[in-house]
Amino acid sequence: MENFTYFTPTKVVFGKGTESEIGRLVKEQGCRKVLVHYGGGSAERSGLLGRIYRSLKEEGIDFISLGGVVPNPRLSLVYQGISLCRREGVDFILAVGGGSVIDSAKAIGYGIVNKGDVWDFYARKRKAEGCLPIGAVLTISAAGSEMSDSSVITNEEGWLKRGYSSDFSRPRFAVMDPELTMTLPAYQTASGCVDIMMHTMERYFNQSGSMELTDGISEHLIRTVMRNAKILMEEPENYDARAEVMWAGSLSHNGLTGCGTDGGDWACHQLEHELGGMFDVAHGAGLAAVWGSWARYVMDARPDRFAQFAVQVMGEEPGKDDRETAMKGITAMEAFYRAVGMPASIKELGVDLTDGQARELAEKCSFSGTRTIGCVKKLGQEEMYQIYRMAGGL
Repeated sequence: MENFTYFTPTKVVFGKGTESEIGRLVKEQGCRKVLVHYGGGSAERSGLLGRIYRSLKEEGIDFISLGGVVPNPRLSLVYQGISLCRREGVDFILAVGGGSVIDSAKAIGYGIVNKGDVWDFYARKRKAEGCLPIGAVLTISAAGSEMSDSSVITNEEGWLKRGYSSDFSRPRFAVMDPELTMTLPAYQTASGCVDIMMHTMERYFNQSGSMELTDGISEHLIRTVMRNAKILMEEPENYDARAEVMWAGSLSHNGLTGCGTDGGDWACHQLEHELGGMFDVAHGAGLAAVWGSWARYVMDARPDRFAQFAVQVMGEEPGKDDRETAMKGITAMEAFYRAVGMPASIKELGVDLTDGQARELAEKCSFSGTRTIGCVKKLGQEEMYQIYRMAGGL
């Protein structure tokens, strides 16, 4: 087992009606003025924003609002939020929504505290020295951003989707009411489940040695999400299934499933970031679309690990060797994606990828040939191109 530091400072308030505690939780932070950051009109139509505003008013907390966050959150709205917060003297940001809203809130928080262009952090030009305090009211189980140190923003100039991680941005608290996710469309629910699984799988596929406890946590988490994802396709208002998925989402990305490993592979996330930037697809669906091709491309570098995944997660019987067992696991995972309405290829994602687009995606993902990704097998620009081609059916 590798040395590790496990840091999870986020206070979790979980269960039915917990959004009524927002005012008290924000007041504990000692702030003067709050930005309530959210996405579309559903937060208003559902009455959630009204309940949050009422809770803030009951505690005498001043606030302003900024909506408009979209999936693959945009840098332009981040800039707008930074300007608004500076003008209004905001000292705390409350994100009401899913990962996109929380990620946008984190970026705004970086921009307020640090001088210069906030995009510099996502472009890896410099490191943040702080972030405005963040709180989250989770309405979508997916990204795990409510307990993580990471955020992902899309720059409309070039449609570049980039991530940045820093402990400064870990939310002070996360309010998680599974009932708030019950109105999500089936596709969005399934996409979120895939994202949760992938946050665990990215860490699971690594080049580390034995880590029995971490492996066991990871394997059970993935199986739990798979089982409950299928339940939610038939019973979207099943509270227990919603609760299991929501808690799994937080645990999948707060560092727990990476304790004792080398950090994991993360190539699929890098590949999907460019796919999402170019085609604006749902993140979880994009991950499902590239995973099978990535797995087949790198499997021979760690057939034992993929074989363990096939047996322990997918429930497959061992084949004549690790490679055969590994292939059975990959095929079974692709079947699961399809069973919950997710794509198992870029073609199934609804994108008719051209060879030129595959090359452009690889060019962007490799930062014009200046970086490699992954750890199971290091992938350069040419390898990325081949995976995009495979996933695109070219």
